[in-house]
Amino acid sequence: MIGSGILKGMAVTARNFVGSYFDKERLITVQYPEERDPLPENYRNFPFLIYDSDDPHAGLRCVACKICEKECPPQCIYIVKSDDKKPDYMGKPQFYPKVFDIDISVCMSCQICVEVCPFEAIKMDKDFELSKRERFDALLLRKEKLSKSNEYYHKIHPIEAAAVDNNLADAAAAAEAKKKAAAEAAARAAAAKAASSAAATSATPVKSAPAAPSSSEASS
Repeated sequence: MIGSGILKGMAVTARNFVGSYFDKERLITVQYPEERDPLPENYRNFPFLIYDSDDPHAGLRCVACKICEKECPPQCIYIVKSDDKKPDYMGKPQFYPKVFDIDISVCMSCQICVEVCPFEAIKMDKDFELSKRERFDALLLRKEKLSKSNEYYHKIHPIEAAAVDNNLADAAAAAEAKKKAAAEAAARAAAAKAASSAAATSATPVKSAPAAPSSSEASS
């Protein structure tokens, strides 16, 4: 029958139209911005920097190694390394970025910077409402704007953030165990050296004082 496909399509439309008054799942249009669909776990938009604790400076994971800057395809990351150092999450003195800028008007959200970062310091955000009225540097995000807490990371990517925290905890535990083992080995080596020195001292023969001359030898 000619037009049967149109009739079937109109039947589906009519069924959804009437059903939308009774079943919210049939609603196709989301009344944005009053209503928003939840973003999936693996959604990504633009990068941001993670810091631990409550201090964005002291807790920043980035050590300004510049790997992300070198590997970025559109070259939208700009980093200047600091002159001094600060302790990282394992207490090891590390450099930090004095300047860290990302031009999100150029960024293509490829996530390569996240994949090459060895310190789990840069991740992908879910914030997509970044339009600005200005044309030039309004979309140049600086370190202060890019830095976000680990709690925020757990909020937007809970499964991924939990896995990252476990990896960092394992790395910190391994480093602490290695440090402890090195200290114990150094202590054992020092004790063995001290024992060897003591044994060598006790085994050295003591030279006796020369005997005093007898009275006959003295008179002669």
